Amino acid sequence: MKKQKTENKVQICIDRDFTISKVDKRIYGSFIEHLGRAVYEGIYQPGNKFADKDGYRKDVIKLIKEIGVPIVRYPGGNFVSAFNWEDSVGPKKNRPRRIELAWGVVETNEFGLDEFMNWCKKVKTEPMYAINLGTRGLEDAKNVVEYCNIKSGTLYSDMRIKNGVKDPYNIKLWCLGNEMDGSWQMGHMTAEEYGRKAGRAGHIMKLVDPTIECVACGSSGLGMETFGNWERTVLENSYDVTDYLSLHTYYGNQKDDTPNFLASSVAMDKFISQVVSICDYVKAIKRSDKTINLSFDEWNVWYHSNEQDKKLEKWVEHPHQLEDIYNFEDALLVGSMLITLLRHADRVKIACLAQLVNVIAPIMTSDTGAWKQTIFYPYMQASVYGRGEVLNTVVKVPTYESEHGDAPFVDSVVVADDENETLTIFAVNKSLEDDFDLTCDLRQYAGYKVVEHSVLTHKDLKAVNTEKNPDNVKPVDNTKATKITKGILTSKLPARSWNVIRLAK
Repeated sequence: MKKQKTENKVQICIDRDFTISKVDKRIYGSFIEHLGRAVYEGIYQPGNKFADKDGYRKDVIKLIKEIGVPIVRYPGGNFVSAFNWEDSVGPKKNRPRRIELAWGVVETNEFGLDEFMNWCKKVKTEPMYAINLGTRGLEDAKNVVEYCNIKSGTLYSDMRIKNGVKDPYNIKLWCLGNEMDGSWQMGHMTAEEYGRKAGRAGHIMKLVDPTIECVACGSSGLGMETFGNWERTVLENSYDVTDYLSLHTYYGNQKDDTPNFLASSVAMDKFISQVVSICDYVKAIKRSDKTINLSFDEWNVWYHSNEQDKKLEKWVEHPHQLEDIYNFEDALLVGSMLITLLRHADRVKIACLAQLVNVIAPIMTSDTGAWKQTIFYPYMQASVYGRGEVLNTVVKVPTYESEHGDAPFVDSVVVADDENETLTIFAVNKSLEDDFDLTCDLRQYAGYKVVEHSVLTHKDLKAVNTEKNPDNVKPVDNTKATKITKGILTSKLPARSWNVIRLAK
């Protein structure tokens, strides 16, 4: 980072009447794919000492409940593009073992749709179910909605009842395939081909259940050559049945350049703004009153496991795959990405940290326990405390040059919950050397007091949490350094830190 002369001060400006949007709690969603040890040995491990009578890991359930994950996308991901949903229901002894082409493994189908829905009840989350639009088509899309959402008296609803599930699942959110622009995807296709297929699938699915919402596939990333034209063409062919358009992005620090890595949230912000513009362009040319919102249903840091995964043996069951061990600097970027999602809460209504357990995940497991990775903390704290309305947050702070454009030294957003009379300031100090003195005028919030100032920081950017040392990187209390005097909040944001300042009346 090029050293710049600065006063090392940050001013956060808010007005309680200037709001962006109410937070849709689904913005704190996550993702479970049949990939590596996400399902098997992650959320499901019959015979393990932590497993309940149904085989679900109770220690993992406890950590997921601590986050308060409101929605989970399942079963993929790349996996879904060659998946037969029928393989995953009914008596387990009758379920086929299949080669799984996306990740080069064997899928036993021991855990499937029915087990996932039972698990959702245990963790108190809602499902976001993805259908296969790669190798399958409209009839299969219709059938799985019938299995899940029709009460009884039809072929597939009665199949569900025969399988021991009397009441319909009533899944309300459906992904129309996954990353269908990607050459790596089974059945990948052009934007026009996919747009028409998604439009037809969404139409027939909504004939079965008009109350469902559909997520169409946007570009697999900003770097795709077809980005922009893909979104436009897909929406032109599926606008009437599409409720959300998906975005996916992952960032990494392969060059070991921390300042540029932490500035990746600038690129994420631009990505969201560009996709919003495309959605609104199609809305205009269609002369529609309907607004397409966004589902950022894959986002995270992902790069640590890339070299390891090249050495994996093929056609084995649930190997250690994509198991990034996250360090402290990864947690800082995850915090900034969460802030970016909140700053776009008017259009980003759904988001899924990918993934939830073991595979590029905040939670890791072994046969002997489960523990929190560094990224667990910003994700958990945002989910727990970031409910309410996002205030239009102006952050006056110096910037530094990065490969993504000028990056602010401090990312911040403020969320107000008037019903519960709370106010939460989320802030990331990206400076590796300098503390920043924070001020925020809170005279509109007379009577509010500082409840907590939690800080996640560490002297070693590469510090990690392990099963033997699970608390190496965890938040510490900085409440004594934060105060309100004559309505002005002052505090110190330590160098390289994730901060959560909570106030209540």
